[in-house]
Amino acid sequence: MLQYSYRKDAPAARQTRRGADQRWMDYWPIVSRPPIRWPGGARLALWLCPCALHFEFTPPPDPWVDSWARTPPPDVLGYARQEYGNRVGLWRMLEVLDHHKARCTAVVNAVALERYPAIAEAIRKRGWDVLGHGVVNTRFVFGLSEEAERAYYRDLRDRVEAATGVRMAGMGGPGPQAATEATIDLVAELGFAYHGDWFCDDQPVPLRVRSGRLIALPYASEINDSGFLGVAFEADDFLEATKRQFDQLYREGAENGRILCIALHPHVFGQPHRIRYLDELLRYCLSFPDVWHATGAEIAAYYYAHHYDEAVRRLDAQAAGSR
Repeated sequence: MLQYSYRKDAPAARQTRRGADQRWMDYWPIVSRPPIRWPGGARLALWLCPCALHFEFTPPPDPWVDSWARTPPPDVLGYARQEYGNRVGLWRMLEVLDHHKARCTAVVNAVALERYPAIAEAIRKRGWDVLGHGVVNTRFVFGLSEEAERAYYRDLRDRVEAATGVRMAGMGGPGPQAATEATIDLVAELGFAYHGDWFCDDQPVPLRVRSGRLIALPYASEINDSGFLGVAFEADDFLEATKRQFDQLYREGAENGRILCIALHPHVFGQPHRIRYLDELLRYCLSFPDVWHATGAEIAAYYYAHHYDEAVRRLDAQAAGSR
């Protein structure tokens, strides 16, 4: 079911950088990189990311994105489908995740944690990591000035920490991964360790930022239940696709470590007819040796400690050689 649509008559976003390409991520073929070695010689970092999100029943109009694409708000069907995850689906998923002692990175809206304090308590109780996904999933950042966007991320960080006790290491965009031309620099400036919206790799990679340092940690676009199950596939297909993804990355990881992120939305995978496939998926992935079951903050910290400096040195040398 389509959630968002972009307005055809959307106004131009602020654009002060006129280059033909983005400047934050260098092109660096994975076959040219020094090998990544995960702790204990693990081939694969397994990154599990269940979501805790809130979609407003009647969000304010946005000139760039229509939050409810099926009908003008209120879209009772769409809202109820999303709300099922917070009321029922997450709790069903937690039974399976707890059975497998899953170490997760919750992908959250600040408003979801405040509106549903039982979810915030579940995250605290389990000692989960947290990745920011915006204040609420029906309001975006496209039109914000740099000053307003900086304040937005500060507010999000502080509200999530107040609800969970976790100081977030990672940030992503609200809703459909919304961003501005300043987002990457602001996320680094505010001290976040990683940005999750760069889906274009199987490893962490450095981002070039105005100040501080930042890496891209690739959240899932392919192995993401929301998109996958919204286009005529079902949970058994998702299980098989995830196993194939795991198998290939595991083989490649023998030479150079990889990340497998699995993104899970409780309104999708928390449905009764799908939940057994989550159990099968975790049983499969956790049955292999040399798999590091890690949080986003742990992956980022390890990469900074063991691989970041060498990666930046090589990227700088590559850039100098191309000039």
